[in-house]
Amino acid sequence: MTRTFIKDLFYRFHHGDRKLFVRFIAVGVLNTIFGYSMFALLIFVGLHYALAALVGQVLGVLFNFKTTGRLVFGSRDNSLLLRFLGVYSFTYVVNVFALKGLKGLGWNMYLAGAAMLLPMAIIAFLLNKRLVFMAKK
Repeated sequence: MTRTFIKDLFYRFHHGDRKLFVRFIAVGVLNTIFGYSMFALLIFVGLHYALAALVGQVLGVLFNFKTTGRLVFGSRDNSLLLRFLGVYSFTYVVNVFALKGLKGLGWNMYLAGAAMLLPMAIIAFLLNKRLVFMAKK
């Protein structure tokens, strides 16, 4: 069942979603710049690094939701936020397990993290497209 789902996701990616995926990656770069900028600004104004990281993360996720929804999938539906958070919670767990597996194979964590960037981006894109921002019927 899981293997079929994953095969279906990657099949869909290879057949028609490439331009949308490129937009997803570009928006991801924008989101990263925004999130780090919020963190840096909060540090600059004197917030403790832990609080700056927390506030920056929350603002970054909300910004990510809005930009990914609007700029990638053409959605302005705020009711999808919980699904969006669910997708990113799921991808976090998958990434951690993959990193653990690669560490067990003797991989350096920097290399393992870098190796997981593209697979995790593809999975996040496909899950967002299919489960969060799917077209209304």
